[in-house]
Amino acid sequence: MNENIIIINCGSQFTQLIARRLREMKIHSVILNWDVSPETAASYSPKGIIISGGPDSVNDPDAISVDKKIFEFNCPVLGICYGMQLMTKICGGEVSSGSSSEYGVTLIKRSEKNSPLFKDIPEKINALMSHGDHVSKLPEGFSATSATEGGVISSIENKNKNFFALQFHPEVAHTEHGEKILRNFAFNVCGCAGDWDLTDWVENTISEIKNKVGDKKVVCGLSGGVDSSVAAVLVNRAIGQNLQCVFVNHGLMRLNESEQVMEQYKALGLNVIYVDASEKFLRELSGVTDPEKKRKIIGRLFIEVFEAEAKKIQDAEWLLQGTIYPDVIESGSKKGAALIKSHHNVGGLPEKMNLKLLEPLRDLFKDEVRELGKIIGMPDEIISRQPFPGPGLAVRCLGELTKQRLDVLREADAIFREELKLAGLYKDIWQAFCVLLPVKSVGVMGDSRTYNEVIVLRAINSQDAMTAEWSRIDFDVLDKVSKRICNEVKGVNRVVLDVTSKPPATIEWE
Repeated sequence: MNENIIIINCGSQFTQLIARRLREMKIHSVILNWDVSPETAASYSPKGIIISGGPDSVNDPDAISVDKKIFEFNCPVLGICYGMQLMTKICGGEVSSGSSSEYGVTLIKRSEKNSPLFKDIPEKINALMSHGDHVSKLPEGFSATSATEGGVISSIENKNKNFFALQFHPEVAHTEHGEKILRNFAFNVCGCAGDWDLTDWVENTISEIKNKVGDKKVVCGLSGGVDSSVAAVLVNRAIGQNLQCVFVNHGLMRLNESEQVMEQYKALGLNVIYVDASEKFLRELSGVTDPEKKRKIIGRLFIEVFEAEAKKIQDAEWLLQGTIYPDVIESGSKKGAALIKSHHNVGGLPEKMNLKLLEPLRDLFKDEVRELGKIIGMPDEIISRQPFPGPGLAVRCLGELTKQRLDVLREADAIFREELKLAGLYKDIWQAFCVLLPVKSVGVMGDSRTYNEVIVLRAINSQDAMTAEWSRIDFDVLDKVSKRICNEVKGVNRVVLDVTSKPPATIEWE
């Protein structure tokens, strides 16, 4: 059985990053909601518990809390931000509101030299604070181990009970030595071995899929992307010929992509039905400009097509989707998480769906999905493929969708990616693509005035799509891309570069 550190989610936007940091240390982590029962939490036999941050004030009458029995598990507990305030209140201390709010990177200084949490950490570090409340009275048996320059307690501990808490966020990159602090908790305090890997996960998941599906059949909605492809090969390992894949050409793929994808799936030995529904999708998307409506329509049509094919397959009961954890977070499916944008895999599902959902990758990050692909023997050309959204070019062609506008975008996008490959940059960039704007601009071509489309170049680097930095591409390469697009793509006279990271922007424009 895997050793577990359970993370109790109180609604923080950073909860998933805690899980990521632990997984990077080869420690299995499980995220549970704040209202999890003690019995369910105990069933994981946790080596440690982390209580996340959250938007509430512990002093509010309707503030969320965790069951007090969580603190009686006889295992170390780490509270982060709101988690520190919960620990303080539950253990008998006091939390004051409003007078000492701190937001942003703050200098903190340790006052306890022998804290196991701060082993080999400098006396002063910069840390990300985000709180309106602060600990005003320590619970019995606790001591303060650090404070901010403003005198606010920034960490506390009770060594006898192995309770620790931080007012700052160690899981984010803004906090100096934050990963080391989490490592100290996991290894020095909890005694984790750090021997979890995806090989064990694969074996367990295949067994779970076999038990869940039985002798029924699964319909897989392949999109051509890494996530759905890995999910299909994984499930194929579990149930073999009982997996029937459906590849839908929705008319929103990149240049020549449908043909290339079908060749790859054939090489993998998957059973794939090809459905050309491009006219149907474009017809229902005609005149729709709102991005959320686009996503909902595309999600609904995908399911309708899958259901239509599933009716032809005897004993089909399950719909396989390549939903991964960032999709779930951005779609606001975790309690306390705000909706950023709905995802094709987790949004747009009709209330009455005739197929049950199977989402084996739901708790994995993108880099873990790629690693999983390698473990199960998938070719590099598939698992190293740059991410492509489920709704395809619909979320990159802003404004009204027409075949003519989509063809313009396809041609420009192909040029951009081709030039990056020729320059030897494509594999070093996590995602590169073009966006077609719903505006036109004046230009001059051949001594004549033009009023044509505007193409945006978007290139970013990321580990798991939760955060991203825009890529610094050589100006000579960008110049060549711009000239080629304007010269070769009819109807485009201007190319611009997106230099926005995530946050504040999302990776896709819609």
